Amino acid sequence: MTPLDPLLFGEIDPPQRLLMGPGPVNAHPRVLRAMSADLLGQFDPEMTGYMNQVMALYRPIFGTQNPWTMLIDGTARAGIEAALVSLVAPGDTVLVINFGRFGLLLGEILTRIGAVIETVDAPWGEIVPMEAIAAAIERTGPKIVACVHGDTSTTMAQPLDGLGDLCRAAGALCYVDATATIGGMAIAADRWGVDVVTGGLQKCLGGPSGSAPITISDRAADHIFARRHTEAGIRSADSIDGAGPRIASNYFDLAMIMDYWSDKRLNHHTEATSMLYAARECARVMLGEGLEARYARHAAAGRAMSAGLRAMGLTLFGDDAHRMTNVTGVFIPQGVDNDRVRAAMRDHFEIEIGTAFGPLQGRIWRIGAMGYNAMKHKVLLTLAALEACLLREGFLLPAGAAVPAALEAWG
Repeated sequence: MTPLDPLLFGEIDPPQRLLMGPGPVNAHPRVLRAMSADLLGQFDPEMTGYMNQVMALYRPIFGTQNPWTMLIDGTARAGIEAALVSLVAPGDTVLVINFGRFGLLLGEILTRIGAVIETVDAPWGEIVPMEAIAAAIERTGPKIVACVHGDTSTTMAQPLDGLGDLCRAAGALCYVDATATIGGMAIAADRWGVDVVTGGLQKCLGGPSGSAPITISDRAADHIFARRHTEAGIRSADSIDGAGPRIASNYFDLAMIMDYWSDKRLNHHTEATSMLYAARECARVMLGEGLEARYARHAAAGRAMSAGLRAMGLTLFGDDAHRMTNVTGVFIPQGVDNDRVRAAMRDHFEIEIGTAFGPLQGRIWRIGAMGYNAMKHKVLLTLAALEACLLREGFLLPAGAAVPAALEAWG
């Protein structure tokens, strides 16, 4: 076999693209610098100290006092799967609040677990009213209620005030996927009364994909730890990791991961050191900016993007009253080639915008402004580039109107 020339592929040198799609986005430079720090052993006191700092840093970001606030090593979907496989046993009834592609993802994961899935649905571009959720809980008697906070497939944000009260009254636990909103819209786990919330770094938190922050209520923690003994009905203190039978997944077993993050430091996996550094710095950047200032910046970016798109004569997708602040859906004009415009944005301006899924595929663009990219100049550059690309396609629009409209809307 001929040896492969190590110089054949060259050093990695990616283009400096401005990522203005629904995620991932450009990471904050401070986060990239933190990731270059030296590695440590997983039980080094400095390393476990950083783990404890991460737990403290993410509590205000999740809007919680939960002691069990930590990281799952893996992408945001790893956090989703860890939550669901640890909360849900085969045969459990789970109510999914479904208003987009990522609600469907919850259902797909739950199908693999063997859950009995019930749904309460809204058309894409709308949210599910709390009254409909209450009726569905009463009708189905679920053990778990699962919901996405902001679904980037539809750019809608589901209101969650009152959801926890409904779940507690029914004796159900509540899970929320906040991947697309954490760091950009207020997360209020304690006020909402929800039990488990998961997120990801790669959107509003301004980091790379690969680490999933999670917070777990005491009520959910009791449920998760109790599942260790459900099958055998006894404690198995002599087993290799000090626990008895549990969920089918080893890697995503939250009870084991929680033991690893606790003072016990029971080995479960080798913590992804560089990603922990990244998550820590994402939180430090956010808290240094201030939560309210951070959310106001994302709201201003969303207002400006919407105003600029409308000033071009484009039509936004979805319900204005429940639009996510950080991702805007806009209909692709009739006669305009979706792929050609996106390629022109990338090739001529080094800007990426997103396409869509399912029933919206080929019908809308999804344009993000989040994390390190929720900045005035980046919104203006994106709007000016899209205007130029649309004019190049022959789409008639009021040239030069988008940027002034966005500036005025920013406030």
